Amino acid sequence: MAEVSPILEARGITRSFGRVTALRGADFAARPGEVSAIVGDNGAGKSTLIKIFSGALQPDGGTLLIDGKPTLFNSPQDARRHGIETVYQDLALASALDVSANLFLGREVRSSGLAGKLGFLNDRAMRKQAQQEMADLQIGLSSVRQPVFTLSGGQRQAIAVARATAWGKRVVIMDEPTAALGVRETQMVLRLIKRVRDAGTAVVIISHSMPEVFEVADRITILRLGRTVRQMRRDETTMTEVVAFMTGAAVEKLAEIE
Repeated sequence: MAEVSPILEARGITRSFGRVTALRGADFAARPGEVSAIVGDNGAGKSTLIKIFSGALQPDGGTLLIDGKPTLFNSPQDARRHGIETVYQDLALASALDVSANLFLGREVRSSGLAGKLGFLNDRAMRKQAQQEMADLQIGLSSVRQPVFTLSGGQRQAIAVARATAWGKRVVIMDEPTAALGVRETQMVLRLIKRVRDAGTAVVIISHSMPEVFEVADRITILRLGRTVRQMRRDETTMTEVVAFMTGAAVEKLAEIE
């Protein structure tokens, strides 16, 4: 069976901040209907790489491709225009607003006619679409009118993911999506990630939790000291092998053999 072509791809990406080199040759590929995990120790360059994917940073060198075509994002808006949305650890939710308002934050639907020109919003349309997004992802909430501050940590993460999938129909990037969540809420978020993948979206996750990576990821990209040292299918590797490449033990062993 032929392999699906990547939607989002990075080849030899480099990026420095003054004298500090964060990326020195990073490769990556995300495919539709798959979860691609980026793993690596602290300082490996994971966050810098996803900021380049999201348009928050621009690379110094290398090539970023969308559907096989070289692309450069000058801003997060450029990435969003290509259907790429990012959920950062802080979630960027407005806790005083309700669920539907957060889903449309910055993309509010105006009323038609004169009311819209005067700045009035179509709350009914936004709530209807918010309810549909919640239903599609099987996110259980009593009402989309609930203020976000009344939700649990797992529910807030789910709202952030729902907002990303509502607008990022091609690629959704999640930075440590289960950080600071309990066991039950973590499982809820992992099930949500699988549902987003099964809907045909390319999902990219950064995680320090190997058990979670091996539960949801289809492919794993390992970064070490700003370089991609391995890209592999999850079913063709083990946690022990991944950790060995993350720490450099496997790289050193290969060097000795060669």
